Amino acid sequence: MISKNHHSGFCLENEAELFSEFIIENDFTVSGFSYGAIKAFEEVLSSIQRVDKLQLFSPAFFQTKDKRFKRMQLMFYKKDDNAYCNNFLENISHPSSIDCNKYFKQGTYAQLDELINYKWDEKKLEALVNKGVKIEVFLGSEDKIIEAQKAKDFFMKYATVYFIKDVGHILNK
Repeated sequence: MISKNHHSGFCLENEAELFSEFIIENDFTVSGFSYGAIKAFEEVLSSIQRVDKLQLFSPAFFQTKDKRFKRMQLMFYKKDDNAYCNNFLENISHPSSIDCNKYFKQGTYAQLDELINYKWDEKKLEALVNKGVKIEVFLGSEDKIIEAQKAKDFFMKYATVYFIKDVGHILNK
């Protein structure tokens, strides 16, 4: 079953089933994976609808990366978007044997730019917590996309953080 309240990651669609052991399916939970975690967060932040829980699966967290790293990512995408996306799919599935190609949907330069330059705002996180939204963050210790330990340290003040050993970005073995 595909969650109606789930936001997909960069270059992906309908991947919610990858998180089936964690995802809560109800009208009051919103979730997102990686880039989709940004979209889920912003949706809940601006929503007037009741939201009890926000689940962020491997949220795109690049605010600890320098400008050079971000420029290089965008440059590589612009130079050869197919090669970039293929490499990305390989890295998100590491160390699992899951073939993420079945969820592939070409991402855009604008989406990559948004996710790589997104800054998680502590005041906004605090505002959600104060509204009564329970935030859960799921991170894999072997993530090749984000620095999971730095993301864990950042989100711990505002969320229940699940740091899962021996899994990568898609949280599967």
